[in-house]
Amino acid sequence: MSKDAQVDNEVSAGDGKDAATRKRLDNSLRFAFLIHDVSRMRRIVVDRALKPLGMTRSQWWVLAFLSRRDGMKMTALAADLDLTKVAVGGLVERMENAGYVERRSDERDARAKRVYLTAEGQSLVNRIRSRVETVETDILATISEQELDGAAETLVKIKYRLQELLDEDTESAAPRKRAGKASDGEKK
Repeated sequence: MSKDAQVDNEVSAGDGKDAATRKRLDNSLRFAFLIHDVSRMRRIVVDRALKPLGMTRSQWWVLAFLSRRDGMKMTALAADLDLTKVAVGGLVERMENAGYVERRSDERDARAKRVYLTAEGQSLVNRIRSRVETVETDILATISEQELDGAAETLVKIKYRLQELLDEDTESAAPRKRAGKASDGEKK
């Protein structure tokens, strides 16, 4: 057997493992793109359903978070929405002017502000939920309960793993505490 033929055979023999790795990577990338595409398309469809209510996506996300955890601190709301404190401040101010939310000082920390739904805001949340429920029913019309349960189970596992990875990153980025503090005169 020639040297070239021997190399070809070795490469072909290795293709089984390489092909399996490539297939897993291809499936992983395909899955990631599908998650992204489904999420993006769902947002567009929901945005269309909520447009008659005069809501922007950012506004209805604020209402959604507050409907689950009314009285959130502004900083927590900013973190959950993945927005800056300044951006959330402007958003909440517009929503407060519209009568959907109100800001109050935190009882334990006078510097912090908490955001609460007003009665009008809660009424709007109920109308939003009704519209979103209709849209979700339509989106999932061709999916069986079993398929939906399996997909949800898979996504929950992925979410937990992602949270573990984020927690690891947070822990490794945290400054290490020293065993003892140096006095003003000691070198640090």
